[in-house]
Amino acid sequence: MRAVLCREFGPPAALALGEVPAPWPGKGEVLIRVEAAAVNFPDTLIIQGRYQAKPAFPFAPGGEVAGRIEALGEAVAGPAPGTRVLAMCGHGGFAELACAPTENVVALPNDIDAVTAASLSYAYGTVLHALRDRAALQPGETLLVLGAGGGAGMAALQVARIMGARVIAAASPSKHAACLGAGAAAVVDYAAENWRDRIKALAPAGVEVVFDAVGGPYAEPALRSIAWGGRYLVVGFAAGDIPRIPLNLALLKGCDILGVLYGTHVKREPEANRALMAQLFEWIAAGALKPAIAHVWPLDRAAEALELLVARQVTGKIVLTT
Repeated sequence: MRAVLCREFGPPAALALGEVPAPWPGKGEVLIRVEAAAVNFPDTLIIQGRYQAKPAFPFAPGGEVAGRIEALGEAVAGPAPGTRVLAMCGHGGFAELACAPTENVVALPNDIDAVTAASLSYAYGTVLHALRDRAALQPGETLLVLGAGGGAGMAALQVARIMGARVIAAASPSKHAACLGAGAAAVVDYAAENWRDRIKALAPAGVEVVFDAVGGPYAEPALRSIAWGGRYLVVGFAAGDIPRIPLNLALLKGCDILGVLYGTHVKREPEANRALMAQLFEWIAAGALKPAIAHVWPLDRAAEALELLVARQVTGKIVLTT
């Protein structure tokens, strides 16, 4: 089968499309004929050896796919071969065939196409779990989204708007127009020295919820901008550095600092995740949600897609098709 191969740790440019034997599902896994695979930040880490999982070489990156069930592994009763699904597979998705644990697989309704489906789990699943299940975001509350122009950030803007929240988007100026178009009430340049003053002007009493998939030097100013009794969602560290937060801020703000590890949630509570995905499907069918997809490219442009992601030049998601 064709696959985008990482033969040694390095930059996206080292990836190459090649031929490898097709995988076969192990116990508790399904084999998926991939139709579309989304490009995500963890893909940029796994090819550099900076991710917690380090597959044996050669391997294909790509942790989020949509397609049809090809075969079932041992002790797997379904979904039946031919069923349209989306899945999180960890790695191996930038290929014609990929294996995924059955708990990570969700059957698709007929009106959700593969490109749309491939973009849902990492970004929109994470966001809905974070905002609804962890932060209990309420209509009328103000949400600050760090990295609002990226895949998860754009998803947070859209989902928060559907939930009735007011959103302040923190992003680079080149992405401000897209953030406003996605539903942000206001935008700030979080690379500017006075960006916290801008948030204070927009939310004098502070923001009720912070969605932080960036970390680094932006985390502490964001936490200082939170309202009394607010909720700070720790989603990821796209800036590269894990921040060291003075814990007295949580005391002074009376706020909660909440971890969001969506992949583990899916593994531990697969039925709850299927219900969560059903909510996303419902919003898409009703026209309330349209995933922010920047590019749909063929598999052989995977390296280019990852380079754009590393350079933070993507607004929304890139999806590769086989």
